Amino acid sequence: MRVIEESIYDHPKYYDLVFGADVAAETKYILDCQHVFGTGEPGWFFEPACGTGRLMYALARKGHDVCGLDLNSKAVAFCNDRFRRKGYPETAICADMCEFSRADFKGIFPQSRKKAGPVAVAFNTINSFRHVGSEKDARAHLECMADVVRPGGLYLLGVHLTPTSVPPSETESWSARRGHLAINTHMWTVDRDKKKRLERFGIRFDVHTPSDSFRINDELRLRSYTPLQMQRLIDHGGKWECIATHDFGYEVDNPIEVDSSTEDVVYVLQRKRF
Repeated sequence: MRVIEESIYDHPKYYDLVFGADVAAETKYILDCQHVFGTGEPGWFFEPACGTGRLMYALARKGHDVCGLDLNSKAVAFCNDRFRRKGYPETAICADMCEFSRADFKGIFPQSRKKAGPVAVAFNTINSFRHVGSEKDARAHLECMADVVRPGGLYLLGVHLTPTSVPPSETESWSARRGHLAINTHMWTVDRDKKKRLERFGIRFDVHTPSDSFRINDELRLRSYTPLQMQRLIDHGGKWECIATHDFGYEVDNPIEVDSSTEDVVYVLQRKRF
């Protein structure tokens, strides 16, 4: 099989398929959280590290105002191209999730004299936050989020934690198909450096079309978080409060308690009112 050594994020068509299986469940979860924990006031849905905008698009189809940002220009172009083809405004921008503000969305967010952020619900559900490589940048991200999310608004932050009382998961495989395109994905641990809080994972897409088969190889470098380290990050700065936690089953009426054995968590963070 032909092998390509490139970033999976530079192949948005394949990335969109590989990570699209849970769109319906994630979208329902986002809307359920808004209903259960939100303020009830209308507002924008916002996704930092939006990638191809699969969740943004699902929410837009349900009539919601959506926007997002991502560092990868190919993913942002893919997202905006889909929105344009389907008749929706192009509301994804290229920006760093640790260095942005409401001003970056000029022309997207409605102009308002209110100091409160325009976002009612923000979401980052599939571990993309761990691409942020340092504690300083992670804190900066939560500060940026506090600038755009209104008091009482929500940030649904999904993180794969490093458990401390049980061995962590080491491999994961799954498949996806759309028409004549099929992709088998495998992800495995390469190295865990607890001191540097750096975990390296190999990931490959085995792509099959009617006329070709090839493999895309990549390596992900993700910052690690134990349950305690994650809670300390949330508490720092004093602008966010964790009001619920769920696993990646995305069931709002089935909360979990995070402990030393927990791995997959969605933190329901609420912007504190001052």
